[in-house]
This record gives sequence, structure tokens and C-alpha cells, in this order.
Amino acid sequence: MANVVVVGSQWGDEGKGKIVDWLSERADVVVRFQGGHNAGHTLVVDGKVYKLSLLPSGVVRPGKLSVIGNGVVFDPHAFVAEVTKLRGQGVEVTPATLKIAENTSLILSLHRELDGFREDAASNAGTKIGTTRRGIGPAYEDKVGRRAIRVMDLADLETLPAKVDRLLTHHNALRRGLGHPESTHEAILAELTSVAADVLPFMDRTWKVLDEKRRRGARILFEGAQGTLLDIDHGTYPFVTSSNTVAGQAAAGSGVGPGAIGYVLGITKAYTTRVGEGPFPSEQDNAVGEFLGTRGHEFGTVTGRKRRCGWFDAVLVRQAVALNGINGIALTKLDVLDGLEEIQVCTGYRLDGEPIDYLPASQGAQARVQPVYETLEGWSGTTKGARSWNDLPAQAVKYVRYIEELIGAPVALLSTSPERDDTILVTDPFQD
Repeated sequence: MANVVVVGSQWGDEGKGKIVDWLSERADVVVRFQGGHNAGHTLVVDGKVYKLSLLPSGVVRPGKLSVIGNGVVFDPHAFVAEVTKLRGQGVEVTPATLKIAENTSLILSLHRELDGFREDAASNAGTKIGTTRRGIGPAYEDKVGRRAIRVMDLADLETLPAKVDRLLTHHNALRRGLGHPESTHEAILAELTSVAADVLPFMDRTWKVLDEKRRRGARILFEGAQGTLLDIDHGTYPFVTSSNTVAGQAAAGSGVGPGAIGYVLGITKAYTTRVGEGPFPSEQDNAVGEFLGTRGHEFGTVTGRKRRCGWFDAVLVRQAVALNGINGIALTKLDVLDGLEEIQVCTGYRLDGEPIDYLPASQGAQARVQPVYETLEGWSGTTKGARSWNDLPAQAVKYVRYIEELIGAPVALLSTSPERDDTILVTDPFQD
């Protein structure tokens, strides 16, 4: 039985929410293994829309266990707000259906503030990264710096004050250097104690829970946030997120061994988008980009920011296939391309006049690469709502097959609308 890791194969926003929700019906456990509440999932279930940013997508499915793993950075106030909103929509969220790893690091107000201070300073200097200002990066810095407050610390009020002091020694020096007032011990301690009662009932030794589930044959779905090209090591650095987003992080960020992972599914949009700053070789800052953005409703779930849009970049996705060990892709938003007379696909790059078949790691080289396009015939029919290959126009099938050939991975699922049932299944990732 294959446990499945779902990763984004581009810059995120590929439509993971729907695919994870679709797969969660086949899973027993859904685990978030990295990131924070800076990436959103929009789920449409029976016509009802759920917008999630921190909670695993499995929470909207009765009978499923959802887990927030230790690789996540956890904002307790955002957690309380999201749980409250879901309960208002009729979703039951209890300690029996959702568990948080006890060793998960917390995001506090001082992290959010520092994130904003830095972005403002960088914006003035022309070096802005384009973060969501939600404190993700500073929280990961504290985790690596071994001064983070973790979920389990909320249950230990005797040692918590000393840990707050250690944290403030670092942060207040930064705040003074950026010209901002210091945070106070009393304010941070009050912030932590105010949410402890809401968070602690969900705390558990999730590595043990997952091991027991796995040994009993439960199907586990590991859900990432963001996309491969935002990975802190393998993405378009420094315009990346602050964690590893690739499939290998599913094991470390959940507390399971790598042998627990059986199938890697890469979510791939039929064109390309990204939010924020950074290189984007196939970007179309023109009428084509506007068309893709308007037709595809390309606005961030969490921030509402307009996404930059461009043609499908096979170089990037082929690289993501290699970095993640992707077994198959879930191709989304094919219907956005309906009606176009011609469709272009980026099949390679030129760097300083020389052809290359990869995205360079250097920031300077990334900015200089020029896309090489192949032009394909579009289709006049519609793919929206198709539920079998026979429902697709011939040229749409040809486009999908060409993408498979370019990236070196087969299409396992094809999504033809935001509705979960508008999905063509080719290979079930959970198949024994």
C-alpha cells in the first residue's frame, strides 16, 4: 500500500487543495509537513467553498485524522481563527480529528512584526523578497537558532518565562537595529498563555501516532505547501520560502522514515504562475498573461495578491520531477487554455547565447535565461468538466501527451474544474 506525498511542481498555487481533498477520500490520515499559514488551499466540496491556510485539507472530510507535523511553523492565533471559521461552516474540528506535533515551533507577534520591518526596509532598498509578512521566515530562523518556543512549552509554565527571555534577547537587538521599539516579556508571555488552553488539547506525539497508523495499514497522505521552486535549497533563491518544500521533507517534517513514502504526486498547472518577486522565464507580461490570469482567477488564497502568469515551462517541471522523485503528475486548469488558437510551451533556455536544459542556481544566471518556445495548435472545444479522455478535444489530448514527453513523467490525474468530481483518474496513487 503506497502512502502518498503531494508536492507542487512549480511556484505553488497549482491547485493542490482540490487534489488533496480528492485523494483524502482514499486516505485515512492527512499530514501537513512544512510551511505555515502563508499558503492557502481553496476546496470546493458539494458547492461549498472552504479556504484553508494552516489546517490540513483532510479536516473537511469526516472520519479522517489530520496532523500538523513538526516541520510546520505554527501560529496559534491563526489556528484558533481558522478552527472557529470552519466550525461556523459546520465542520467538526476536535482533538480526535486533528493533532498537532508537540515539537512544532510557534509563530508569535514578534515574528510577524520582524517580517514586516524587514520587508519595508528591503522595499526601500529595492531588494524586497515579497513575503506574506506572516512571520514564517523569522520563526524558522528561531527554530534553527535553537531559541524557538514550541507547542509543548505552552504546557510548561515554569520554564516558559526563561525561554521567552532567551527569545527576546535576540529579537530586541534586531528591533533596536531596525529602529523599532522592543517587545516586552509580559506581552509575549500573555500572548502565549492566552492561547494555551485552545491549543494544548490538540497536542500529541504525532510521530508515534503516525507510526502506529502506518503499522496498522492506514493510508497516509502527506501534504506540502508552496511549490518546488520556492524550496529554500532548490528554488529560485533568495526569492523562496523558508523551508524545504520538496518531497524528501515529508519524512523529516512528519517524523516518519523515508521508507514510509511510496508515491510522489506532483501537482502541475497547465500553464505557469507565481506570486511575489523573483525570476520567471516564461512570464507573459502582456495580453496573454492577462487572459490567463483573468480566466484562471489567479489571485492568492491567503493574500489576494494577483499572480504573475505565463506559458507552461517544461524545463522547470522536468527539474521538479527529478528533485522530488515524482512518479506522476496531477495536471490542473487545462480548461483555462480552452479557445486559444495557439499555445506556447517553453521547452528549453538559452543562457548567454548557449542552450541549456535546466534552471541555473545562480540568481544572476536565473535573471538572464531566455525561454525557447514550441508553438502548438490550440483547440476550439471545451475541456471544462470533462471526466474521461473521450470528453477532451483531440488537440487538448495532444497537449497533455506533449507535456508528459517533455517532463518525463506521466499524468496520473487530470483536473478539469475546481469541482472535485471533475477529475480524470489515470493512475490511483494509493493503488496497492
